[in-house]
Amino acid sequence: MADSFDLIVVGGGPGGYVAAIRAAQLKMKVALVEREHLGGICLNWGCIPTKALLRASEINHLLHSLDAYGFAADNVRFDFAKVIKRSRAVAGQLSAGVKHLLKKNKVTVFDGHGTLAGPGKVAVTKDGKPVAELAARHIILATGARARVLPGMEPDGRLIWSYREAMVPPALPNSLIVVGSGAIGAEFASFYLNMGAKVTLVEVMDRILPVEDAEISAFVQKAFAKQGMSILTGARVQGVRKGAESVTATIEVNGKVQEITADRLISAVGIVGNVESLGLEGTKIQFEKTHIVTDAMGRTGEPGVYAIGDLTGPPWLAHKASHEGIITVEAIAGLHPHAMDRLNIPGCTYCRPQVASVGLTEAAAKANGHEIRVGRFPFIGNGKAIAMGEPEGLVKTVFDAKTGELLGAHMVGPEVTEMIQGYAIARTLESTEAELVHTVFPHPTVSETMHEAVLDAYGRVIHI
Repeated sequence: MADSFDLIVVGGGPGGYVAAIRAAQLKMKVALVEREHLGGICLNWGCIPTKALLRASEINHLLHSLDAYGFAADNVRFDFAKVIKRSRAVAGQLSAGVKHLLKKNKVTVFDGHGTLAGPGKVAVTKDGKPVAELAARHIILATGARARVLPGMEPDGRLIWSYREAMVPPALPNSLIVVGSGAIGAEFASFYLNMGAKVTLVEVMDRILPVEDAEISAFVQKAFAKQGMSILTGARVQGVRKGAESVTATIEVNGKVQEITADRLISAVGIVGNVESLGLEGTKIQFEKTHIVTDAMGRTGEPGVYAIGDLTGPPWLAHKASHEGIITVEAIAGLHPHAMDRLNIPGCTYCRPQVASVGLTEAAAKANGHEIRVGRFPFIGNGKAIAMGEPEGLVKTVFDAKTGELLGAHMVGPEVTEMIQGYAIARTLESTEAELVHTVFPHPTVSETMHEAVLDAYGRVIHI
């Protein structure tokens, strides 16, 4: 006989576990099915452990730049195994924290793989053996996504890496090819470069970080090149040849073919939704490529079945998944939540220099028919950035010239991933330039660059 619940959540990542906790807060009886790690890919193999790695690479860079601050140190070195171990410990600590939160909120967790087994039913199996049969009026699918694999570039765990192998390498490679320059590719390229590896970044589009504003992409590309990274844009990998302890990629750039050999290759060419083995056959659920189609409240075409997070398509961000989970649960509970405006979802890339953005790029704003005003402010005009020894950066704002609406904000430089929420709040509150101009920013802070970029859009910039 099936165990009965108000809600079953399949997948315990940042979308699923947040949805489960919010449902429990709303007095629902909740079951959560997770087959591998509570916290999902983000917490265990993505967002969190990569930031621990990037922090180590930032420290390594700083230790080799001590003279600029008046310090000197001899025989600076690192233990790469300890760097990796710390990253895994951080992920482990937070995964245990998610387990505690679910227990605290009285969410029943089932260890296994969840599959739809008819209307309002989920079958849970582990290693092919049945674990439980669950029943509920509402089922949320939050199974996430996995790395896209290109033919001929299949990760083998040794010479060709996915993000998983790239996070737990047995040793630091001397040289590395990174294919794909989105957030994942850019972060790994930056980490390994700052740890001392020779890195070649390969991107099929005409610029790196192609979803970002073109001006920001150009800034990062110039910064990467200055740091010693080799960058190939408009480049297609025609094939990969494995050696005993190396990989050779055949790459076409502007009609010319070249071969690049490195110790390892990281494939970071996008992701696909985990839609297989969920029992979706025979349901009314619709798909767009490898992702489930939903409405603004997470509803699929199948009554009583919802989907959230990476499973439903871009932007593939943990905070988007969490907020979708809350919206969906509150809709189930009849609370009439606001639909999420995807243009208000900030995106962050934690390479060096950091990148953060929200809303429309300058090009997208023009393409959407807006008459715009653009403001810019460089970090070299900011006292705190200079005092920190981090004077390279830029804040860019895009406004509607007629209404003053903040259409988009784009930032590159130190700690911009911490500052972008200011612009995200402004967009959520539907602020115009007037509110931003009259906001008092503390001095001295790097956040003053945000104010100056707004002032610049309206001919009022002070410090440049």
